[in-house]
Amino acid sequence: MLNFSAHSLVLLAFSVLASLHLGVQAQTSAWPNKPVKLIVPYAAGGPADLVARELALVLTADLKQSVTVENQGGGMGVPALGVVARAEPDGHTLLLAAFGNMVLQPMLSKRGGADLVAKLKPVSTISTGPHVLVVSAKLPVKSIPELIDFAKANPGKVSFASAGTGGTAHLGMEMFKLLSKTNVLHVPYKGSSGAVNDLISGEVSAMFSSLPSLQGLADKGLVKVLAATSPSRSAATKSLPLMATTLPGFDYNTWYAMYAPLNTPKAVTDSINMALTKALKTPALVAKIEAAGTELQPGSAEEVQAWTQRDTEKWAKVIRDAQIAID
Repeated sequence: MLNFSAHSLVLLAFSVLASLHLGVQAQTSAWPNKPVKLIVPYAAGGPADLVARELALVLTADLKQSVTVENQGGGMGVPALGVVARAEPDGHTLLLAAFGNMVLQPMLSKRGGADLVAKLKPVSTISTGPHVLVVSAKLPVKSIPELIDFAKANPGKVSFASAGTGGTAHLGMEMFKLLSKTNVLHVPYKGSSGAVNDLISGEVSAMFSSLPSLQGLADKGLVKVLAATSPSRSAATKSLPLMATTLPGFDYNTWYAMYAPLNTPKAVTDSINMALTKALKTPALVAKIEAAGTELQPGSAEEVQAWTQRDTEKWAKVIRDAQIAID
């Protein structure tokens, strides 16, 4: 009788533990069970913000749960990374970050957020998009070969604007300078508005940028779009000449990926990835975003890691050769 009672207690204990385990699993995988915030490390109105807001609308409809966008611009994006790194690891606070936040800034600056990047977990690829090389309408060139010839004939007189040292526009210019073997100048600005204004006036000659930022100016004939930095299926950029046609090896794009706090359970990040994959294939969303020059690209956390490794190697060489630092 005693043996039977002991055996029953053991079975009861195992049953309780199993029930608790299943309950925890159910709670963990029941995502989302409250509103979700997408933190964007840029001010409202840019390419990242456009993707985030359109994606949030689709996710809200699909998940039957509110998904909102919160812009945390400034500070090289580091404050935004911190918000997500310190958030509850339950999948309800996510980061939509660019490769500049996750790859470039940690290499360029001791304040670039490397410690915070280490506290974030990749969830899904989101989008890719080439930059374009634009020149002032006042510059007498219509193609990349003409730009190179003009720069060689006028050493030190062709200037490239950027929104700041160490940004993608600056690094694109350094790659151009290296591969074209030209003597061109970098002119950093504090933000993009001053750079664009001087590009229009002809005070600076050229600039790498995302196409949506300058498409309106190109349509008005104030700037000329010469080439894209990488291939794309986007209607806005797929017909552009490629930089690599003239400069073999010149190939880069900007990309965005979704991240969660590091300790977010795999069951939750798998659920998020599944929801993002579905949303990013929504035909209306694809059409709207690709019309703006960005290509939606759902993918796995492993693909985010592969992109990160690829671009770390690529840009580390450019940064080293150009001796760039922002501290």
